[in-house]
This record gives sequence, C-alpha cells and structure tokens, in this order.
Amino acid sequence: MVSRAATIELLPRRLSNMTAVILVLAAVSLLAACSGDETATSSSTATGAKVPVAQPVSPAVVQTDSGYRVADSFNVGERVYVRSMVADAKQNRLWVGTSVGVLEVDITSRNLVNTFTREQGLANEYVFGMHVDSQGNRWFGTNGGGISRYSPAGEWKTFFPMHGLADYWVYAFTEQDDGTLWIGTWAGLNKYDPKTDTFHTYLKELVNEWVYGLDVDSQQRVWIGTEGGINMFDGKTWSTWTHEDGLGADNEQGLPMSTNTGLGTRSRHDLSILSMDQQTYNPNYVFSLLVAKDDGVWAGTWGGGVSRFDGKVWQNYTTKDGLAGNIVYSVAQDEKGGMWFGTNAGLSYFDGKDWHSFTRSNGLLDNNIYAVTPVGSNQVWVGSRSGVVLLVADN
Repeated sequence: MVSRAATIELLPRRLSNMTAVILVLAAVSLLAACSGDETATSSSTATGAKVPVAQPVSPAVVQTDSGYRVADSFNVGERVYVRSMVADAKQNRLWVGTSVGVLEVDITSRNLVNTFTREQGLANEYVFGMHVDSQGNRWFGTNGGGISRYSPAGEWKTFFPMHGLADYWVYAFTEQDDGTLWIGTWAGLNKYDPKTDTFHTYLKELVNEWVYGLDVDSQQRVWIGTEGGINMFDGKTWSTWTHEDGLGADNEQGLPMSTNTGLGTRSRHDLSILSMDQQTYNPNYVFSLLVAKDDGVWAGTWGGGVSRFDGKVWQNYTTKDGLAGNIVYSVAQDEKGGMWFGTNAGLSYFDGKDWHSFTRSNGLLDNNIYAVTPVGSNQVWVGSRSGVVLLVADN
C-alpha cells in the first residue's frame, strides 16, 4: 500500500503489470455525468488536499472471437470518470482526460509520464474534450473552466468567453487542413483562427446550441452533432438532419422520452440516462460524431443506437444488429477501417460485417464506455468510469 505522503509526489508510475497507479490530481469534479454521481473518491493528505487513490486492477485475459483481448488496465478511482482520450502519434503519447485532471501516458512503455491539474495550468480539472492540433498544441475543453491550451514548449494559455469563446463548457474539437479549429460548447459552435487568435461564434445557424460531436470530411465540410440533431457547414451553407430524416432508430422498446435537453445553457442539465430506473430515449441527441475514412458520417445517439450517413440516407444499428447498447457515447475508427463504439452497456467492434462486444465479463472496468482511442494497428484504449483498459489484437 502506497503511503499517504507518497501520493503528493509528481512521479511517473508504471501502468502495466497490474501495478496500482496513484494519480496526483485535485479532487475537483463537477456533476455533469451521463449517469450517476461523478464526485471523486479521495483521501486527505497532510496539506488538506483531496487526492483520488487508484486501486490495483487485475485485467481478465479473456479472448473473444474479435481477435482482441484485454492486455492491461489501470484504475483512476471508483468515482472518477475517464471522459476523453486522444493519441499524439508524433510524440508517442496518449492523453487521458478525467473528471479530476489529465494524464500523459507513454504509449509504448505504458508509463505514466505526467499528471496535470490546476496546479500545473489547467483551468478546470474536469476535462471533457481534447485535441492535439497540427502544431502540436494540446487543447483541453473543460466542464465550466473554458479551454486550456498547452504548447509543445510547455506554455499554458486559457480561453474564456471574455476572449471570444462561446461558453465555459467545452466538449469537442476538430481541425481543418488549414489549421482552423472548430470548438463545440454548450452555447454554440466556435471557429478559431490561430493566425489572428480570434473566435467566431455560430448559434442561430445550429439546430441546437448544445454541441457534443465535431469532425471534418475530405471536402473540409464541418459536421456538428448536437442535442437536437446534426448540422453540416460547407463554408457557405448549412444543412440539418434529425430523426425525421432518418437519424437514430425508432423507439421500438417504447422507452420514455428524455427531457434532458433544450433547457438552456444557463440552466444546465441533469444528464442521467435513466428515468424511474428505466432507460430513456431521444434519437436527436447526438453524443458523438465521426467522419470515417470513406466519408461516411457516424453518429452515436441517445437511445437510437449508432447511425451512418452515406450522403443520401441514414442507416441505423442497434442492439438488434449486435451493438452492445443503444446509448452511444463514443465512436472511433481504427487503421484497418474497423469501427468502435462505446455504449452504456459495453464496447462494440464492427468490422463491416460482424459485430463483437466487450463487457466487464471480458475484462472491462465498467460497462459505460465514454472514450475509445485506437492506436496503431493493434491497440485500442478504452476509457470508462474508474479507469482505462488496453485491448490488443493478436493478429
């Protein structure tokens, strides 16, 4: 057992071989969960600060017919959520955004290199969205603290609404080929010009102001997933798709409609996916969005499964097809073209023909999967409540 005094040292620690990882993060956790309470589990140090303490994890080595198995895992605390992850291939780094700070991990060695909190420069420890831009800057979108940018030179800069940012609540990033950065917030969409260091806000153009998913296609069109549907901006005109256009599967289970949308940014959300212990449904609510290599647009919805748009029609996939759960928090694509979906009931992999799913019985730490990041040709990092799991392919 690591001593309490040792937890306040910022030291790299080994993540593999089931070693316990002590995360030196401030226990600042805002309640913006998609399910449950996200208050960090913590212990007190001599300074009075709260420090979440990880527990050893023994990953189950369970092979599935997908060809992937759990190779490693580490726990960040029972009530700590892993909300975002991004890989920086040039620096061989995995950035892990949690409800109590950011971890920098060496992808090859799986060593914890650094931890980041307000003490190191973050504006807020709850990090919901991340991006590594073409210049190597790391962007951290926080829950109520605006954006923190960390340069390759180690310099921090924070952006608030006073600088032109649409809102303090920031959830998504994407970048066009010319370096223009697009930012999704709870009060609209920002376009950031790195040459002039200025923001432009789009609000009335959107089908809904609460933006969660962003990506750019090969034509440099910007796709925007919101709580009320999907927008696309080609630089001149705006297009919109909702459930009426085919987004999200029908409510065949007769689930109650979710009321957790359209409340206005300043009112905030109760983002629980349950109502009276029953799952809710809102097919227009897009948690995640990805433009695949073939320019197909994938959207993870609240209860309507995952939807793919080929430019003409939407095709929906649900648990009937093999998806683990119909609430889809994250969407990713690997180098081989396979699609990965983090849901409320486990992780799913779709190779274009067959579906494969992973749950706690296969070694996951939790069945609510909020972040999925494929790395290279045979690694998939999976973030959930309480920790991160690494899947590797044996072929």
